[in-house]
Amino acid sequence: MDSDVVFFAVDEEAGGGGIDGDDIAAGVLARFQSSEREDHQHLCAAVGTIAQALKDQGIPLTPVAYFGATASSLDRLSRDPASGSDPATASLLSFLAVAFPRVSGPVIRSRWTEVSEILVRILGFKSLPPGGMKSGLRCASYLLAVGDKTNWSALSPLYAVLLSFVTAQRLKVRKECHSCLSDVLRSFQNKTVLVSASEGITAIFERSLLLAGGTSSESVSSEGSKGAMQVLCILNAMKGCLPLMSKKYTNTILKYLKNLLELRQSIVTRCIMEVLHVLCSSSTADVAPELLEDLLSFIALSVSDKEKSADQMASTAHLLHLGTRKVYHLNKEICVVKLPLIFNALGDILASEHEEAIFAAMEALKGLICACIDESLIEQGVVKIKAADGGLRQSGPTIIEKICATIEGFLGYRYNAVWDMSFQVLSTTFIQLGKSSYYLMAGAVKSLADMQNLSDEDFSFRKQLHECVGSAVSTMGPENFLSILPLNLDADVSDANVWLLPILKQHVAGARLSFFAEHILVLAKDIKQKSYKLEKEGLIFSARSAKGLVYALWSLLPAFCNYPVDTSSGFKVIQEELCNALREEPDLRGIICCSLQTLIRQNNDIISNKSTGPDDKISPSTTEEDHYSKSESEENLKAIQSFAPEFFSVLSETFLTCSKDSGGCLQAMIHDFALISDKKVVKKVFMATMHKLLKVTKEAVKMNQLNCSGTMLTDSSSNEASLSHERALLLDLAVSLLPGLGDKEIDLLFSAIKPAFQDEEGILQKKAYKIFSIILKERGHILSNNLEELLELMIASLPFCHFAAKRHRLDCLYTLIIYISKDLFDYKRRDIISAFITEIILALKEANKKTRNRAYNLLVKIGHVYEDEEGGGKDNLLQLFNLIAGGLAGETPHMISAAVKGLARLAFEFSDLIGAAYNLLPSAFLLLQRRNQEIAKANLGLIKVLVVKSKVDGLQMHLKTMVEGLLRWQDDTKNHFKAKIKLLLEMLVRKCGFDAVKEVMPEGHMKLLTNIRKIKERKERNAKYDDGESEDGESVTSRTTISSHRKWNHSRLFSDFGDEDTGDDSDAELAVAKTFSGQHRRAFTGPASGSSSIGSIRKRKAAKSLPEDLFDQSEGDPLDLLDRQKTRLALRSSAHLKRRKTSSDEPEIDADGRLIVREDGCKPKKENLFPDKDSDARRHIDSRSLPSSLIKTQKKRQKTSDSGWAHPGSEYTNKKAGGDVRRKDKLEPYAYWPLDRKLLNRRVESRAVARKGMASVMKLTKKLEGHSASSALSLKGLAFKKQRKGGKKR
Repeated sequence: MDSDVVFFAVDEEAGGGGIDGDDIAAGVLARFQSSEREDHQHLCAAVGTIAQALKDQGIPLTPVAYFGATASSLDRLSRDPASGSDPATASLLSFLAVAFPRVSGPVIRSRWTEVSEILVRILGFKSLPPGGMKSGLRCASYLLAVGDKTNWSALSPLYAVLLSFVTAQRLKVRKECHSCLSDVLRSFQNKTVLVSASEGITAIFERSLLLAGGTSSESVSSEGSKGAMQVLCILNAMKGCLPLMSKKYTNTILKYLKNLLELRQSIVTRCIMEVLHVLCSSSTADVAPELLEDLLSFIALSVSDKEKSADQMASTAHLLHLGTRKVYHLNKEICVVKLPLIFNALGDILASEHEEAIFAAMEALKGLICACIDESLIEQGVVKIKAADGGLRQSGPTIIEKICATIEGFLGYRYNAVWDMSFQVLSTTFIQLGKSSYYLMAGAVKSLADMQNLSDEDFSFRKQLHECVGSAVSTMGPENFLSILPLNLDADVSDANVWLLPILKQHVAGARLSFFAEHILVLAKDIKQKSYKLEKEGLIFSARSAKGLVYALWSLLPAFCNYPVDTSSGFKVIQEELCNALREEPDLRGIICCSLQTLIRQNNDIISNKSTGPDDKISPSTTEEDHYSKSESEENLKAIQSFAPEFFSVLSETFLTCSKDSGGCLQAMIHDFALISDKKVVKKVFMATMHKLLKVTKEAVKMNQLNCSGTMLTDSSSNEASLSHERALLLDLAVSLLPGLGDKEIDLLFSAIKPAFQDEEGILQKKAYKIFSIILKERGHILSNNLEELLELMIASLPFCHFAAKRHRLDCLYTLIIYISKDLFDYKRRDIISAFITEIILALKEANKKTRNRAYNLLVKIGHVYEDEEGGGKDNLLQLFNLIAGGLAGETPHMISAAVKGLARLAFEFSDLIGAAYNLLPSAFLLLQRRNQEIAKANLGLIKVLVVKSKVDGLQMHLKTMVEGLLRWQDDTKNHFKAKIKLLLEMLVRKCGFDAVKEVMPEGHMKLLTNIRKIKERKERNAKYDDGESEDGESVTSRTTISSHRKWNHSRLFSDFGDEDTGDDSDAELAVAKTFSGQHRRAFTGPASGSSSIGSIRKRKAAKSLPEDLFDQSEGDPLDLLDRQKTRLALRSSAHLKRRKTSSDEPEIDADGRLIVREDGCKPKKENLFPDKDSDARRHIDSRSLPSSLIKTQKKRQKTSDSGWAHPGSEYTNKKAGGDVRRKDKLEPYAYWPLDRKLLNRRVESRAVARKGMASVMKLTKKLEGHSASSALSLKGLAFKKQRKGGKKR
């Protein structure tokens, strides 16, 4: 019986096999009835006979009935030993194996004895085929699994039969027996019969060992080889059985395995290692740790054998890893003693040449370091080292010291090929040892420093080395690390460890601020004094290098402010130095402000139960243990608060006198100090600032009065500008104190900025609106208390709003709109909302890019707020849409186009508004009749949004209206927007299909649709030609991907003809930058467009394109590198974006790449390289950028045919005799006849013509012997001419 049926039964037991219902006979017949194999036919015959017999007797066709009938049939066959060869026996066993899992346990136990006796008799037949044996073993295992576990005497006969097949000769039978045996042992777990079952397996193993090595006489040599095979068979069975056996017999077998390992037979060793691997991987296996440790030690000692293969060494590494962790889990003390031996063995594997073994050893080392090196083991070594204190030790090294010495040895030259792996092991060791690595791994740190001095040719793992050193810094701490490996910046350059500074900056966390003040800053001061001396001595370069070191040392401050351990006590040590540096060192202000912000925000976030944001500058080495408790954070902030007056004084003074570059960080620093400082301190600083502001404002008013009265001062304009700048700085300083201000102070600030809303200076208006927006966001109470006043102020200040302040005014309007919209029943305020939204809509047409973008963003935010409101969110959104749509009735094109742009933005963002936008299509086409370019661009952009965002079904409903409206308007406006309308039609064809657009296309415009179809087909053909195969599927996939991730881009959407982006994927215009190609430009400019029209389009595009176009082209979705068509187009676009050298001042380069400088300053005139009138115009353009040397070379070339250029070698012609002559300062005589490019043509006819020409060249070689190159070519040409003339005459 073949294995398919048996595995079918096994699958049935697992719930598979494809048989449904209780009629298992029908399922078997359905599966195997069509098979032509003989064993399948026997199975179907036996099953059909049983099913028919049950039907004849009127018995229901249930699994129990099939089980009983099959068992009865097997009982009759088991009485006759000759029935073993009967195919019916194997078929019935297979069917019984299928029926067993579907019969309940009590039913099987009721006939257990009878069925087990049947199986014992049948499995004893030697004539039983392998398929029948496998089915019988599966039945036996199922019987043993459901049998009575308390009666071993009943189970033992059948179990003995199962064990007899463990060493069967047939491989499939033997494997099936091993699988069944492991299933039986699994069912015996936690039962008393497990001991007896394990004893039986052990007994067979012992007998096989005696048979294999009991005698050495030649008469029984065959018995010995048979015993050896049996040992290997049993070892294979142990892979699944040993973890399931009882502890007593498992330990017994482990003792025998130790003896077998001593034989050093590779096959036996491999089998034993596989058994041990399964044993160590099992979490439930119970084993004596001493025996397992002895086996692992023996395997570890045998690692150095040179005959080890890559697989065996990798298996050894895996086994040592799993086994050692198993022993550590069972008995920690026994395992720890053997750890140095295990680490040495893994080190030997790490030094091997096999990559698989190297990776396995690295993972094993890292796993053992994390699992087996604990605090007690580390403390034991540290105590011994501290007790010795550098003196002689009476005791030997501890276990952890031996392990660390082994790991340090991985940095030796023996491991130079795998140093990157060694660094990973060392990094894991540093992390596991923690602070104790200062005592245990000091030598490794020095070795790492020595490796840094290696040259790049000898050392290619510099990055991994720095990561390893960084792990040492983060675990030891900067103090301990620098005591082992000092910076030595005051020494010679060769001895200085400058390379450590970036590593310290990245990995320092949890350090002491006092250490930075007492050591790092002292070192910075010394180097600074040294730079002054060098500068006085005239050593400018050395002085600048010293200043760079000072800056590098100060750049460590943010790392030392990353969760320092002594903030409460160490901040006062560093405070004075920070204040002095803020006053005197402008270059260091950014570093100091960043550091203090980190220090304040970390503690403040812990108090307020906030997690540190991703934008905070925190070292990646920070861990949870570096964080403070809440009480520690409060103490830290108190220590910082105590110096708030000093810092406010320094920061405010510095802010008012600093440059623009460092003003942002100072303002943020003042804001953070105001957040944590006492309100009385903040109020004092604020009032002083307001007094200064009042004084400066009075001076400005006085200056303005003098100017108005006609009393003009000499420097009045400069004084007025300086006063405005000072007022703006004071306003920025005042708003920075906002977190620590009370309501009265905020009212005072608001009253101070009121006059600035109508100030003529744009900078003051901008500051006023910016401060007002910040107040509205952070202090919402001012809205509820002074809403009417604020609304009147915003309305009154509108005529005076400067364009520079428009963006911040929009922020204020947004906050007011959101607040007022909560009460929709106040009709007066609804009119105010309409006015404010109208102002935002008009801002969509602002010239300033930031203002336009802010207006679009605020419009979308308002839409989301309306949509998210409870109770009629969609209705509110539709109300907003209709409110903006009222702008279509505006009197000016400016207002109408702005309203259309706002509607397009909302329709693009909210799919619920697509239907409302379609209702505006008649109005849009009516507005197109005005022939106003501003309105036309906006309406075409709205139509494009509808095409892109609509689904195909909805688009087809309005397809006729859209096509007729576009074409009717195109007749009236034939020039400016013709290409844009054609683009919209192409988008419709791409989305709805060519046939759908053709149905609604008027007859007079069918030529346009035909042109679109031809262009599309031409693009597809070109794409196939470029890629060598059709990539329609890839292109569609790429286009779908792009369309599903669109991003708003109003610059492209509302562009006119010159700005139109004519890429292949028009849908993606709103999303990503397009790729350009000559084919695409020609496609959208029309087939009749010449080079002049293309040039004019390019000029208009360069002149009209907005600045953000270049920015948007670099943004968007990433390029799909799997789409070869897209990749090719992207490469073409980069070529078109390169600027051609058209300047007359371009450098002159010779053939060797050297710059040519002429004394007279005159360049030779560049002659036309392509005198042929029929040559491509593009070659004339490209020739302008060629170097003069190449021009001279081109002049020597003559065009011989359409296939290419040739060097006839005329300069080597001998005028007095035949042959060639050598010329001075020239190469040896040569001539070049090009191959015909037609040889690469896809057309067979063209390739044949090219081969014919090449054949004629080869035939003339003998005739041309002795001639010069030029004469040979001329003769060849004459011969061709004669042939042509003769052909014509004929």
